[in-house]
Amino acid sequence: MNSSTIRRALSATAVAGGTAALLLAGVGPAAAHVTVTPNKTEANGYAVLTFAFSHGCEGAATNKITITLPQELNDATPTINPNWNVEKMTETLAEPRKLADGSSITKRTSQIVYTAKEPVADGLRDTLALSAKLPDAAGTTLHFPTLQTCETGQTDWAQIPADGQDGHDLEAPAPSLTVTAAGTSEHGTTTSAEPAAETTTNDAGADARSWGGLVAGLGGLALGGVALARSGRSAKQGTPGQGAK
Repeated sequence: MNSSTIRRALSATAVAGGTAALLLAGVGPAAAHVTVTPNKTEANGYAVLTFAFSHGCEGAATNKITITLPQELNDATPTINPNWNVEKMTETLAEPRKLADGSSITKRTSQIVYTAKEPVADGLRDTLALSAKLPDAAGTTLHFPTLQTCETGQTDWAQIPADGQDGHDLEAPAPSLTVTAAGTSEHGTTTSAEPAAETTTNDAGADARSWGGLVAGLGGLALGGVALARSGRSAKQGTPGQGAK
């Protein structure tokens, strides 16, 4: 293999290493958040909100997820999950709250508490869903502070960005979504690896797709390196029948 071929091979290897480092830098933080993904975001409509996590607390298994509902919501209906026990917590309002139908309420559902029947090991993905009626004000951002309790330690995903602050800059952001105008529907989610405009997300399924793209890209680069090496050997050896005379 001549020096030119060696330089090309080394260059390809460097590119592969650099690409892997960049992709891993983008995927790594994504696995560190709890997310919420709504099936709908239309104002004054009902939505199924799916909360997802794929990690524990510093490697410890997760045994409880406590989701705090924003003040804009009066109630939520948890979806039955055979692997979890679920409980609705209520709070008494400081003042009665008038509803759209003219009636009033003095209590609201403040939290949904899921307790795992068997702790969820770090690195395994699980989802918890609930249904809720979204407020009628389009543009409202709803934050769902979520306390993740593990066999050892806990993580409180409750940080809310200040006006103008990027949620990606927070270490433990609360899952969030933004209500859209009636007649539209956007999947709002929370901080994570696959950020979207105005919202952020880190669904573990997207993490898996990112890892798949990384593996495919590195595989292609490896094949390219093999092709370069073979090309160099062919150039050195020459074609059949061109031996020394």
